[in-house]
Amino acid sequence: MLYSKIEMFSDNQAVTADAASTNIYDLGATGTPFGGSALSRDIGGGCKVPISVLVTETFNNLTSMNVKVDRSADGVTWTTVYQSGEVPVAQLVAGYQFKCPAELGLGVNARYVRLYYDITGTAPTTGKITAGIVASRQTNSAMGVAI
Repeated sequence: MLYSKIEMFSDNQAVTADAASTNIYDLGATGTPFGGSALSRDIGGGCKVPISVLVTETFNNLTSMNVKVDRSADGVTWTTVYQSGEVPVAQLVAGYQFKCPAELGLGVNARYVRLYYDITGTAPTTGKITAGIVASRQTNSAMGVAI
């Protein structure tokens, strides 16, 4: 999988408690016309813009994790627009790929996008995630999850 450093949410980020991704993706200020509306951002121009969320270090202790995609107009108040669902610790091994939406930001007016890692159970002492916008997700891994 090819990641762009500019479009990374997490770069081998240690997740030891509920946490937002290290980086927040800025879609740009409103008022830039795309597709006829001065308020529309129409990110991707009708193309699917996939997000890859990959476990790079096996997690311990926790019961499960849910990865959320959040959007915000101001970078302060966040709304969850997608959830991966609870993934049990037994699956959170290096190489596991979370299910994520195939489209990002199409026709939305929120300026910012982040990921939020929601832990259930005991806080892990090991476990890392690399996540970002990619050209396409790798789906040929035995541990990966294709959608």
